[in-house]
Amino acid sequence: MTETRTGGCLCGAVRYRTATPPGRVSHCHCQDCRKHSGAPFQTWANFATTDILFEAARPAIHASSAVAERGFCANCGTPLTFQYLETRDRLSLSVGSLDDPSAVTPECHYFAERPVSWLHLDDGLPRLDRHGDPIDDDG
Repeated sequence: MTETRTGGCLCGAVRYRTATPPGRVSHCHCQDCRKHSGAPFQTWANFATTDILFEAARPAIHASSAVAERGFCANCGTPLTFQYLETRDRLSLSVGSLDDPSAVTPECHYFAERPVSWLHLDDGLPRLDRHGDPIDDDG
């Protein structure tokens, strides 16, 4: 049985659904994700672009860097999507925008060499650097 995941923005203008499981769910600690979310890190669920259906309005798009763009609600500002320009076949949805964020489980931390100094997580998830290589937390 396929589980449909739904989500959208705070004001309800942008709504989406997907009936496929995500390819990867990860916490990202890069500065762009912190700025985009207004939080110490942002959690993303990655899907095939063709598996996500926007039901009404689509996210507004901001070219946040030379390699990626981010989607948000033009009405309320909710962060919704992330996409690398070179991999248009994949789209990440902000886990916080899911109607049930518990429907997905994070697998790792990216850009873990750059956490905010006061954040101490003991979740047992792998810590990876910006290239996806493991970080040695022992020093």
